[in-house]
Amino acid sequence: MQFHENGFHAGDPRISQAAPDREQAQGDLPPRLDVLIVGSGPAGLTLAAQLARFPEIQTRIVERKAQAMTLGQADGVSCRSMEMFNAFGFADQVKREGYRVNETTFWNPDPDDPVAIKRVGRVQDVEDGLSEMPHMILNQARVQDMYLDVMRQSSSRLEVDYNTRFVDLHIDTDAADYPVSVTLEQQHADGETREIKIQARYVVGCDGARSAVRTAIGRQLKGDFAHQAWGVMDVLADTNFPDYRVKSIIKSQRDGNILVIPREGGYLARIYVELSQVSERGESRSLTLPALIAKAQAIFKPYQFEVRDVAWWSVYEIGHSLTDKFDDVPVEAMESRLPRVFIAGDACHTHSAKAGQGMNVSMGDAFNLGWKLISVLTGRAAPSLLHSYSDERQAVAQDLINFDHRWSRIISAPFAKDTQEDGTPLFQKHFIEHGRFTAGLTVKYADSALTWTDRHQALAPGFDIGMRFHSAPVVRLADAKAMELGHTIHADARWHVYAFAADEDPSNPESRIARWCAELAQNPASPLRRYTPADADPDARICLYGIFQQAHRNLDFETMPALLRPHKGKFKLKDYEKIYCADTYPARDIFSLRGVDRQHGCVVVVRPDQYVAAVLPLDEPAALAEFFDGVFFVSDAK
Repeated sequence: MQFHENGFHAGDPRISQAAPDREQAQGDLPPRLDVLIVGSGPAGLTLAAQLARFPEIQTRIVERKAQAMTLGQADGVSCRSMEMFNAFGFADQVKREGYRVNETTFWNPDPDDPVAIKRVGRVQDVEDGLSEMPHMILNQARVQDMYLDVMRQSSSRLEVDYNTRFVDLHIDTDAADYPVSVTLEQQHADGETREIKIQARYVVGCDGARSAVRTAIGRQLKGDFAHQAWGVMDVLADTNFPDYRVKSIIKSQRDGNILVIPREGGYLARIYVELSQVSERGESRSLTLPALIAKAQAIFKPYQFEVRDVAWWSVYEIGHSLTDKFDDVPVEAMESRLPRVFIAGDACHTHSAKAGQGMNVSMGDAFNLGWKLISVLTGRAAPSLLHSYSDERQAVAQDLINFDHRWSRIISAPFAKDTQEDGTPLFQKHFIEHGRFTAGLTVKYADSALTWTDRHQALAPGFDIGMRFHSAPVVRLADAKAMELGHTIHADARWHVYAFAADEDPSNPESRIARWCAELAQNPASPLRRYTPADADPDARICLYGIFQQAHRNLDFETMPALLRPHKGKFKLKDYEKIYCADTYPARDIFSLRGVDRQHGCVVVVRPDQYVAAVLPLDEPAALAEFFDGVFFVSDAK
């Protein structure tokens, strides 16, 4: 975390100085907005937290409920979401508060006593080297609290407008500015409900499976009803079940199946209990809490399970549904019309809770959309960039639906159908095989202007183009700090370019990286010069880093290429956090871990949402210009 570049300020550095017009309370909703977000769940808050960093973008987020969530709903935080949380600055807080999933155990009926259960397997939950971040369990409400803190501490001082219900919208496709007319209803402290009319440039519906925004743009959730119901309860219980503090999947002979998810705090646990088959939607809603507890107790036998307190419980029926598009533009009109209304999260895809992907994929939707809206609204990119949101995220949601179909069938299958292979239960085998999916690390964006997947992958096969940037250890040259290279990325809509130097002396002006840096600094066609405003810091839009094969003690910071030692801020202070070295411990060497070509080096371009956009040759600086010419459209040469 860097601060003080514009002068010393006491206090918590996480709290940004308020923008001049945001020093007072937020106030009433204005008649015109750049972005209106409907719904303050995980998707809505992920998007709001990004936009809050840009006070020049007029953003508001409305919520029909009276206050922030306090408990219940989702709790699984994938490795990928933890990587994203790190970009927002609160991954460490989640690690401190949450339950870390280290292992998963599998239980089947005891062959010597079919009424009882017996452990048949134990596996590591996340394979080694998959991510520097763990799989965590934390109440969705606490995750949302952390996003709310990010918003409050931003220069926008953004808050949620509660008690505000979305009613309808109309899009004027001929209007250039503020084409979306929105009607809201706001309940005031005096009990009176007042209608509010707002014009917006963009509206984003993050308002759940019954999304009114989705309905307003004529989209529908289409899918199936799986005729299977599950109960879920967050409990404080006294039990002698030996794996109660380990994530466990239990299949009984006659009473159904259970998932045990330990929760934060050391005592709380979430219990998913399989219920009976249902013939029509809503049939399971008559289930009572005592009946749910009794069902769990029967499955836990011969172990006792005495519930002392229930923090939250619910019943849901499994279904899988998806919209055909995540914005308001018909496929046939994409060449002539720009998107103005978007939907994210449960508003455009629904599935079971047992794969633990709902909250994670919803936040991924918003992270993808956020930087694109910022890029368009701050004049960095053409509005046509916004078409890519639906293209990229609808495919991700379809993959999730396909996976969830398979996983739900395996989890819900009776024990008699749980085919054994070499003594391993099918549900254990499937869990191991799909560990990368449940970690959120299989998303791969197709070839486009944003992801050059058919280019120079062989230069760094460990940085898979179209997939998330797989961090690895490095040592910062200036202060010998050992850290993760991926932690240089923040949720601020900036692109990141990592130049991996060839095996030569980087202080030599004729070295590949020295010549590459000189070309970027001097050539007017360089993306750093073309797309960085004249009055902005050198890394205002594109952050450049150098990674060297030499140990940090073998290089002199002041002899490194000047482009990697930029001067920034009000006082033009030198940035000491752009140059990194490989870790001297062989197992932590980033060049070896990610297969970077040591002889030639390479350039890895990373999108603002942490996905690899391109791998390029270090000796072809024009390739970097070609890539960014396809992303940016405003030339503001320095």
